[in-house]
Amino acid sequence: MTTLVRGRGWARTHPLAVDAALATAVLVCMVVGSFAEPYGEHGPTWGTRTPDAPSLLLMALGALALVFRRRAPWSVLAATSAASIVELLTGEPRAPVVMCAVIALFTVAARTDRSTTWRIGLVTMTGLTGVAMLSGPLPWYAQENLGIFAWTGMAAAAGDAVRSRRAFVDAIRERAERAERTREEEARRRVAEERLRIARDLHDVVAHHIALVNVQAGVAAHVMDRRPDQAKEALSHVRDASRSALNELRATVGLLRQSGDPEAPTEPAPGLHRLDELVETFRNAGLPVEVALGQVGLDLAAAVDLAAFRIIQEALTNVQRHAGQQAKAEVSVVRVGPNVEVTVIDDGPGPEGNGREAGGAESGDRAAGDGEAGPGESRGGHGLIGMRERATALGGSCSAGPRYGGGFRVHAILPVTTAKGGTA
Repeated sequence: MTTLVRGRGWARTHPLAVDAALATAVLVCMVVGSFAEPYGEHGPTWGTRTPDAPSLLLMALGALALVFRRRAPWSVLAATSAASIVELLTGEPRAPVVMCAVIALFTVAARTDRSTTWRIGLVTMTGLTGVAMLSGPLPWYAQENLGIFAWTGMAAAAGDAVRSRRAFVDAIRERAERAERTREEEARRRVAEERLRIARDLHDVVAHHIALVNVQAGVAAHVMDRRPDQAKEALSHVRDASRSALNELRATVGLLRQSGDPEAPTEPAPGLHRLDELVETFRNAGLPVEVALGQVGLDLAAAVDLAAFRIIQEALTNVQRHAGQQAKAEVSVVRVGPNVEVTVIDDGPGPEGNGREAGGAESGDRAAGDGEAGPGESRGGHGLIGMRERATALGGSCSAGPRYGGGFRVHAILPVTTAKGGTA
């Protein structure tokens, strides 16, 4: 830290001491200047005149008032202007008491607005210059009188310039601080969105594969004694589902690694190109699934492709868990204008055979997907909430509810044009 920087820091923390030093310097200059005679026979001469006691008292009072110029600038300006007028009317010869009024006017101009600066500056210049021109032995056009006008005008202009510069610097500092706060808020928002996205992916992966593992493990336990070959096949599906779950979990959690980590995942995110593989896992678990897929996967953005895949995955998982053993599911992905519509329907009455319109167990379980606990659950899941959040994040929508005549329907609309434009 340089001496100049340290000096500025000390001056900011001790303003009264700085003003006292300034007042002392002004007093010395006024006293020294009062001994000079500007109109000598051979030009300005030194020591040819001596100020009287009233002039010395006025100079001391004016310098003392400058000590408080920052605490009460208007009062200091009034006091120094009054002392200057008294000296102009009574001093013979005149002492430079007006120097105190010049500094006080600068302080006021630096602490108020421009219009007020020029109004008070005009009043001060006119008052002091008028009194100097109309009183005393000197003619009105004397250099001393014109000097009063010039010095007061320069003080007002300099104070206004200092105020403008301070306002400019403060505005720049405030914009920089606001930009920093905005950048921090944007970073926090992005972190929260990324956490939510990872949470959705983890939920979809775990819910889907654990449901399949649960179903196949139940089948294996049921037929273990009577049909060991079928139990072996069910355990094979359990192994495949668990391996897929581990791979997807590894890919999802790998997103949290450092960007330079060589073990970071490089494989693409799942999408509609893996729909056949996804449907096959459900068919192996005993859920008949029919698929109607149009030519929509060729021009979809990655975010839309992933959202469509996850919505189908979550909807089929709900069918597998809640629709009953005899349920069938249908998946439809079609392009309708600027949107992709994803529909998953089933005809299952629920695990206890009662229709969902009647408020049976299936209705409770599906409602639990929105975060409300069903009759047979201690707490609700987040499947339907996650599907709606995925669709809403892309500017689309997702609805889910019982079908007329039995079954359940999930319908999502994902805008393609918005995603391709980059907002997805």
